[in-house]
Amino acid sequence: MTTLSIVVDEEEPASPGARLMQTPGFGICIYAIMGYMTIIDIDLFKNELVQTLVKHPRFSSLLIEKDKRLGKYSWKRTKVDIDKHVFAPDLDPGMESPDEFVEKFVSSLSRQTLDPTKPLWEIHILNVKTSDANSTAIFKIDHSIGDGVSLISLVLACAAMRRSSNNPGVEYLPVMPSKKQKANIGIMVVIKRLFLSFWTGFLIVYYTLIDLIMVLATMLFLKDTKTPIKGERGVEISPKRFVHRIFDLDDVKLVKNAMHVSVNDVLMGVTEAGLSRYLNTRYEKHTENGGEVIKKSNNTLPKNLRIRAGISFNLRPSPSVKDLIEVLDEKKELMGMWGNLVGIVLVPLTIALEDEPLAYIRRAKSTMDRKKLSLAPHCIYVLLKLLINFFGTKAAVLAAKNVSYKTTVGFSNVVGPKEETNLFGHPLSYISPTASGFPLALVINYQSYGNKLVIAVAADEKLIPNPHQICDDLHNSLQVFKEAVIKKGLVKDASNLC
Repeated sequence: MTTLSIVVDEEEPASPGARLMQTPGFGICIYAIMGYMTIIDIDLFKNELVQTLVKHPRFSSLLIEKDKRLGKYSWKRTKVDIDKHVFAPDLDPGMESPDEFVEKFVSSLSRQTLDPTKPLWEIHILNVKTSDANSTAIFKIDHSIGDGVSLISLVLACAAMRRSSNNPGVEYLPVMPSKKQKANIGIMVVIKRLFLSFWTGFLIVYYTLIDLIMVLATMLFLKDTKTPIKGERGVEISPKRFVHRIFDLDDVKLVKNAMHVSVNDVLMGVTEAGLSRYLNTRYEKHTENGGEVIKKSNNTLPKNLRIRAGISFNLRPSPSVKDLIEVLDEKKELMGMWGNLVGIVLVPLTIALEDEPLAYIRRAKSTMDRKKLSLAPHCIYVLLKLLINFFGTKAAVLAAKNVSYKTTVGFSNVVGPKEETNLFGHPLSYISPTASGFPLALVINYQSYGNKLVIAVAADEKLIPNPHQICDDLHNSLQVFKEAVIKKGLVKDASNLC
């Protein structure tokens, strides 16, 4: 039995986000499903965890309730018994349908709660070969510990820390996508930008007000159209299925470069097109007055569907890998660079079968450009924080749930390392992030890793019995985009792609 002993008597107050996640009925857990290229050596894996992940203050702390009425909590460091956090069931390596087994295993985890008498995380190791990996480690982490962006940074820090310790004197930092440096600009360009800044300032105020009005209206009365993927009250506790699909990230980059848009714009277009395909299939056969009606038209989508996605915006720069390594080495404190500092914005999705496939991407870019100018996510975070401080977490949860119940889908896109890495002593094949406890019937997460893009879908079992079809429709939509940009001659050296 391996135990990490940390003696710290002081308690650290939990952030408003962490407090929100502990409110009854709002227990959100993050699942990081990690596929490995080799069979996992359990003892080696545990030892690597003790040397890295467990040294992080949040992964070696209890969340102590201080004021039940206002929902106040604090973090208190404790001893970590790794054997009480890592589980490895005995499995038949030759079992039938291993992919289905892993999916059902993750689904069963979502029905269980984490033990509050120990740090709020656990890992389940499944040494069984699937179509995408030779073994799988499922990390279940209470959302109060941190958001997805922070956790990905921590994973990279763990990988870099162990590589550096194995090669003293050599610093290894995983390569993350970086922004290009802006070139020097002339005085006329500066003057032009000064004039444009006034217009930009007006647009920021305008779009912020519009978004805040829409959130308030949603909280009070405005709700999405009832569709086969729209959840109702109580959907957060209903059984979920978790599936994923691995795409070629180069296909996304090809479309991105051809259309002169961002990766996020392409993925929003993929989401809109994929959901249009999926809903069209669901509406092809529907029941009306107890009888089955089969529509003859290829387009069976109802008109004027109101479907919106709740998109998470990280309001704080993600902690650098170097800073987190120093935290793990106890050379630096977290000091505000960790936690749940996330804002939400509502994005309308146009559900329709377009004759011109690239219209989805153009519309997504236009929408996301407007959302980037809006300060609504910051304002919403401040409003929730005020609700928590003055009325307690229950009031904030009620407001958040009222918005989520009236929207349809959750969306996130997290950028991972550009290169494949070795994590906890084993080569990592893919990362598939997802979550449970959200008051939504459908959540779609995108995660890049090396030259791969993972689409992870969390779906309500009753409303969406075929989540793999959503993955198929998302993948087919991306392929249609790729073929369209090549056919239109928007790709240089398209002959090399054949």
